[in-house]
Amino acid sequence: MADLVFRGATVVDGTGAPQYRADVTVTDGLVSGIGRGLSAARAVEADGLVLAPGFVDLHAHSDLALLQDPSQPAKVTQGVTCEVLGQDGLSYAPVDDTTLPALRRQLAGWNGDPADLDWNWRGVGEYLDRLDSGGLGVHACYLVPHGSLRALVLGWEQRPPTGRELTRMQELLATGLREGAVGMSSGLSYTPGMYAGTGELVELCRVVAGFGGFHAPHQRSYGAGALEGYAEMLEIARRSGCPVHLTHATMNFDVNAGRAGDLLALVDAALDEGLDVTLDSYPYLPGSTTLAALLPSWATEGGPDATLHRLADPDARERIRTAMDRTGSDGCHGVTADWTTVQISGVRAPELAPCVGRTVAELAAERGGSGTDAFLDLLVRDRLGTTILQHVGHEENVRAIMRHRAHCAGSDGLLTGARPHPRAWGTFPRYLGHYVRELGVLTLEQAVARMTGRPARRLGLDRRGVVRPGHHADLVLFDPETVRDAATFEEPRRPAVGIHTVLLGGVPVLRDGRPTGALPGRTLRRNERGTTV
Repeated sequence: MADLVFRGATVVDGTGAPQYRADVTVTDGLVSGIGRGLSAARAVEADGLVLAPGFVDLHAHSDLALLQDPSQPAKVTQGVTCEVLGQDGLSYAPVDDTTLPALRRQLAGWNGDPADLDWNWRGVGEYLDRLDSGGLGVHACYLVPHGSLRALVLGWEQRPPTGRELTRMQELLATGLREGAVGMSSGLSYTPGMYAGTGELVELCRVVAGFGGFHAPHQRSYGAGALEGYAEMLEIARRSGCPVHLTHATMNFDVNAGRAGDLLALVDAALDEGLDVTLDSYPYLPGSTTLAALLPSWATEGGPDATLHRLADPDARERIRTAMDRTGSDGCHGVTADWTTVQISGVRAPELAPCVGRTVAELAAERGGSGTDAFLDLLVRDRLGTTILQHVGHEENVRAIMRHRAHCAGSDGLLTGARPHPRAWGTFPRYLGHYVRELGVLTLEQAVARMTGRPARRLGLDRRGVVRPGHHADLVLFDPETVRDAATFEEPRRPAVGIHTVLLGGVPVLRDGRPTGALPGRTLRRNERGTTV
């Protein structure tokens, strides 16, 4: 007899096909039957509820959060059963004893820097083993971060690699892919990844393609140079033969209002040419990053200590002011800074807590100086650990991008800070509640396919992402009439409404809307056949 039956569920199977009503049984962690009149040892009455594959978060920043709280309530309460780490070209594997402390400081705004964590890994395989050591509330995949590779071989130097250095980066990348990574990420508006030229990325992507992986770039600009940045990423795919997944594919800042169609035309032309292209986006307008990321690239060469040294130099500060106020900073996506749009979401120094929730412009007005001076002073006082929201998005762009045939969902959610972006707790129910039920931008079947079957194909997941007999029972049961995001910018950690049950390999990690604390998840690693198992 089956272990569990969802009786009378509305099945939205993840393929985009029309929904249908059925009983669905689960046996030994797999979907074992779909039909009518099925029985099992335990039944969940699912009349009026939707049964779908577990949601896949293609852009997560849980690299340390999963080690601190592996039950992962932020994602489990949304119906997420798999998330992809190692994003934006920066993470904690591979590292050595020199680069790890520097990366910990650089990424403190994204992930925190827990002093009590045992940093007992260095390579990708060791990091994945560490994640697996106690079980997880979600499955996890990993991308080898290009910036971390570059730091290992070149440090934070702004120059091209020598032939020998490029070969070493390729070797390190191949090792990470051999150990189970699903591809490579790059962060081309963050140091040291932004120092890479197109040719360097092409050569590395050729290695990724040889392992059946994909390239997930945070490209060079989402502002003044957005289209040129996207075109470069597509050219890298063309020259390397490597599939490309355009992460948090947005068109932000005033210069790009109403221009999503220009991006989508580039993507359509690439798809029609035969390139393998997908993209993801989050269903919100503001973005989120570190305050230090807005600095010009020259100001961050050499790593955090060198950056802080420049911030103490009057001549360097004047150069930074010129970039932020008059010519545009490449760290600020080629535009001048509008400090009314930059809101503090988290700080490391406890004495700076009153800054959270306020814009840089408000802080400047209070002290009687310029926004750029307030920006520079806050960076110094918080030792580069400040996180921000940037209110620079456009609703028409968000809707146009999510309708695209290559679109997938991704939260890009930072989990640290006093008031992080609510997308970390709300992305997937927001798609279902706001953009499906309330606005009708997507049908339910379209939205679920973007969260399940389509990202599962991008990751090469084995028997996941579709409700089908023989597939893993990573499933979510939700109420289509009530599901919604409850997280707000003021209260960003409020769990979603309307998510009833989440199974991971047949084991409930959410029951009746409450996390169970079960840890049946593990890392999903790509094998030599290009399948992620």
